[in-house]
Amino acid sequence: MRVETGANANDRAVPFRGGGFAPRKKRGAALVSFVLLIALWQAVVQGKLVNPLFLPAPSSIIAALYALAASGDLWRHLAASLYRISMGWLLGTAAGLAVGFAIGLFSLARSIGLPLVSALFPIPKIALLPLFILWFGIGEPSKVATIALGVFFPTAVAAFGAVDNVSRTLIRMAQSFGLPAAEIVRKVVLPGALPGILSGFRISASIALILVVAAEMINAQFGIGALVLIAGNLMQTDQLLAGVVVLSVLGLVIAWALGLLERRLLRWR
Repeated sequence: MRVETGANANDRAVPFRGGGFAPRKKRGAALVSFVLLIALWQAVVQGKLVNPLFLPAPSSIIAALYALAASGDLWRHLAASLYRISMGWLLGTAAGLAVGFAIGLFSLARSIGLPLVSALFPIPKIALLPLFILWFGIGEPSKVATIALGVFFPTAVAAFGAVDNVSRTLIRMAQSFGLPAAEIVRKVVLPGALPGILSGFRISASIALILVVAAEMINAQFGIGALVLIAGNLMQTDQLLAGVVVLSVLGLVIAWALGLLERRLLRWR
């Protein structure tokens, strides 16, 4: 047995241990697991282990989706939901960003706004829909207001937290160079807070998707929520799950769009 000593022992390669638990993408893993799950689902229903009325087969759901798309009903429902989501999300996001930045930047706004936001945030926004119907009527404004209010609070909290976490050292350095307050906000605070704000967008978009379905279940003629409600009342579970599939795909598309926005706005990282 030969024991290395001296320079030979010191020259031995040491394995790298600084990976930092960095996640690595496993290409195809999600697709394979999804295909296996769908195949298992189809086999369970075809084997009559589950009543198709309670759990339709994936093939039945695809057929229902095709029928809805061919008749044009799917696009009418989808267009109504997208309009409500976009309007409510834009209004809630604009107000949430304004309030969040004010709370993060100004002492008076923080003293007044933070307790109010903390007190009102836990209230289920869908519980306020009947009140909004009294205020705005039973049409689109009440549904948009419900979504906007649901989006407002997580956006305000995310914006405030992101602004509050910006390095004070960088802000003091900018102040020492004599930059105006507006320039400091634009060049230091906003870039530093942007990752947290974009993360808040993901949460608020999911909340908007949930609220639009709940709002559309109350006296809405069109919308994915109305489609799901009507199909459930008629025991058309294939159409019900077809609506659920549309919601899932819509959520994936929104997440993809926000991911693309993050990559574009955070290229400096």
